Amino acid sequence: MIDIKKSVGFLLCTMNKMSVFLMLLFLFKVTAAYGDVLTLQDCLSQTETGNKLLKVAQYDTKLADENVSFSRSGYLPRVDINGGYTAQQAPQSINVPAGSFETQNADYAFASLAVTQTLYDFGRTNARVSQAESKRDATSFTFTTLKQDIFLRTVIAYFRILQDKKLLKAADDEVAQMADHLRVAQNLYEQGVVTRNDLLQAEVRLSSSQQHRLEAANRLANVWLDLNNLMNKPPESRWDLVEDTKIVPGDMEKSASEAISSRPEILAQRKLFEANEADVKENRTGYYPELYARLGLDYVQNDKVREQAIYSATVGLKINIFDGFATSSRYRQAVKNRSRTEERLSQLESDLALEFRTALNDANVARERINLTETSIKQGEENLRINKDRYQEQVGTATDVIDAQTLLTQIRTEHYQALFDYEVALARVKRARGEL
Repeated sequence: MIDIKKSVGFLLCTMNKMSVFLMLLFLFKVTAAYGDVLTLQDCLSQTETGNKLLKVAQYDTKLADENVSFSRSGYLPRVDINGGYTAQQAPQSINVPAGSFETQNADYAFASLAVTQTLYDFGRTNARVSQAESKRDATSFTFTTLKQDIFLRTVIAYFRILQDKKLLKAADDEVAQMADHLRVAQNLYEQGVVTRNDLLQAEVRLSSSQQHRLEAANRLANVWLDLNNLMNKPPESRWDLVEDTKIVPGDMEKSASEAISSRPEILAQRKLFEANEADVKENRTGYYPELYARLGLDYVQNDKVREQAIYSATVGLKINIFDGFATSSRYRQAVKNRSRTEERLSQLESDLALEFRTALNDANVARERINLTETSIKQGEENLRINKDRYQEQVGTATDVIDAQTLLTQIRTEHYQALFDYEVALARVKRARGEL
């Protein structure tokens, strides 16, 4: 007989163990999602492997590879085979003076095998292969362009989180300062030293600071969502980002033309120009003939003749005489497309040089702003301390304290913004040079 008490005890023990296991698994996931430390390089690596846009764009490169393989098929012979069975109402016959006789069966099977090889086409196949290879390389550079753009977005999100954390801390400090000021104003009001206006002013300013704090927290949460989306991570994931991350742009003294020479956009546009050149060559060959060779085997079931299977070898020449001016139109179109790509390349070089110079100027200005605001923060903290002491000693006003706190928060915000702008500007310099 089954011992019910032992069975129930065993079941409860198993459930307890399972509960502990699930709890440990949950804690592990929480620790993995919230306790890891990530550097900027870690974020970029995870973006490279996990970003959905990059995964989609990789298929463009694979498709371009297949197009090269398709173009190279022109070097190889073409093999065709076909067959069937024909049923006729009556076999074909011929008339002779003695009457008529049949020349074929009424119903017959047929088949053919043909091997055709282009011997010479005035470079048409070479041009097609060259065009496909150039487009494949352009697609690869376009993919690199997209990756660097997404990397720049990742860098911006990374430093934006570091900045917004500091801004949230500054907002917390302001809320604490305003709460302390409200406490002092409340004490002084209860002592009859200040008017109710000071108390109301402190309450309104505390409420305003709390609203600013909520806005800062919301901005931080939204940037986390952006970074997680770029890395294809769960929206609730959080990490400790390394604070002392610095962007190292390398040689900052390069000229604009030299700095942007390795930009993938420019390299891609040059490859597209090469593809257009090959397209012009291919369309030009439409005016020329094509020399080909053909080996064939043709079989027709017919017991009225001696040879039902015929072997043949052909060397031929084919040329289009008139196609409604389609060849001329395609050629002119290819020439104009090449000219357009050349102009676009020139404009792109000008735009990217401007982008590089702008990023370099922004980096230099942000570095000067950092130096200025570092000193201003110390001065703002001292100014707040003096005005708080003056207010408690009844030689200053509540407005002076609030203005001093507002000024300090503003200075801190400007300092954190300068730090963010500097790192992002350096990242933009690297992006402008195609090095990100």
